[in-house]
Amino acid sequence: MSSPRRAVFLDRDGVLNRALIRDGRPYSPRTLDELELLPGVAGACAALRASGYLLVLVTNQPEVARGRQTLETVEAMNRQLTDQLHLDGVEVCPHDDPDHCDCRKPQPGLLLRAANRLGIALENSFVVGDRWRDVEAGRSAGCRTVFIDCGYDEPRPQAPDHVSSSLHTAAEWILMTEQHPLHVKIFADGADAGRMLALARDPRVRGFTTNPTLMRQAGITDYEAFAREVLKAIPHHPISFEVFSDDLEEMRQQALYISSWGDNVYVKVPVTNTKGERTAPVLRELASRGVKLNVTALMTLEQVEWVSDAIAGGPSSFISVFAGRIADTGRDPVPIMWEAVQAIRQYPHIELIWASPRELLNVFQADQCGCHIITVTPELLKKMGNVGKDLNEFSLDTVKMFYEDARAARFTLELSGAADLLKLARAADPLSLAPEASILGAAKT
Repeated sequence: MSSPRRAVFLDRDGVLNRALIRDGRPYSPRTLDELELLPGVAGACAALRASGYLLVLVTNQPEVARGRQTLETVEAMNRQLTDQLHLDGVEVCPHDDPDHCDCRKPQPGLLLRAANRLGIALENSFVVGDRWRDVEAGRSAGCRTVFIDCGYDEPRPQAPDHVSSSLHTAAEWILMTEQHPLHVKIFADGADAGRMLALARDPRVRGFTTNPTLMRQAGITDYEAFAREVLKAIPHHPISFEVFSDDLEEMRQQALYISSWGDNVYVKVPVTNTKGERTAPVLRELASRGVKLNVTALMTLEQVEWVSDAIAGGPSSFISVFAGRIADTGRDPVPIMWEAVQAIRQYPHIELIWASPRELLNVFQADQCGCHIITVTPELLKKMGNVGKDLNEFSLDTVKMFYEDARAARFTLELSGAADLLKLARAADPLSLAPEASILGAAKT
């Protein structure tokens, strides 16, 4: 029996070919003459196929049900794309919402049908689409998801695994994950706008977190100006900004204001204020008002449980458990993080963050215990290049580093008098400092 295969499921209009835009929303081409392949698509598909992925087209075509398109024309377009891009399969839903079918995305029917027919392992596969329906279908099927943001005037998807601007850059990210096959998402921790912008181009980085402490260390004096500058430069990655009041009512007001800065803003709210008062009432109201939250500074399973309950009725949100600080107390954070993952499993819109990691190993620990996200510093991210490195080679690199640093520091030792001191020492205790030749000679006798 052959082993399950992996695939990239591709939406059609807006991903492979150019969509027709009317009133800010995408529509399918009406004729074969209007079917125009987007730049970079052929190369992206070739790269994915070369890496062993099946390519499966999965497309909603509701214009058929609405009487504005024929199924024959849809099939002709799909045949042309199959020939051009060497697709391995095509699945089409010709229905509309009133039909209540199980194949129209966001239902996962098209993906499940293709997986059954082609022997695809959905957990090792990706869905690439330009609308929230694509991302939701992929999530429901157990795939990782890539949202291609075309700027449509419609709701954005919640928490895709990656956001891209084209299939070309989406394929780059997919192939990067193949080199470092982690399911945990990496969020960069910092408050340097220039460095954040550079990291936004790194396909490994899927989001950002910051806090007042990091901002102060970076010399930031205008909180809102910094936040708006970052959001303008990085409009697609989720970014967390923290409230800084200690009063619960003012906390609520700050959170509402911060959330208005952008669709990709997650508002960080601490688990308690400095008096130890739980922020549950604030969290519950903010969640009910649609504020995306990042509840921070948690360290116990009990906190995870009541925070999850408080934000259960809200949109996509994060819970940050400070695993690194737990480790600073001499406790192993892995069992706590594993239990926290289980505690929030009933809330699919809540993702657990392994916060304050101390070493690269934490990334793999977070991945193994099922954490959704881990925050890393730029310095820790650089160490990702060491993953799987040969230890003998790493040992030699370390020796070279010590040697080069000693040379750069111009360290010297005056050895002219060292020989005389050694002679005096040997004379005082000839056995302890006997030359190797004497020892060997004694052994022969």
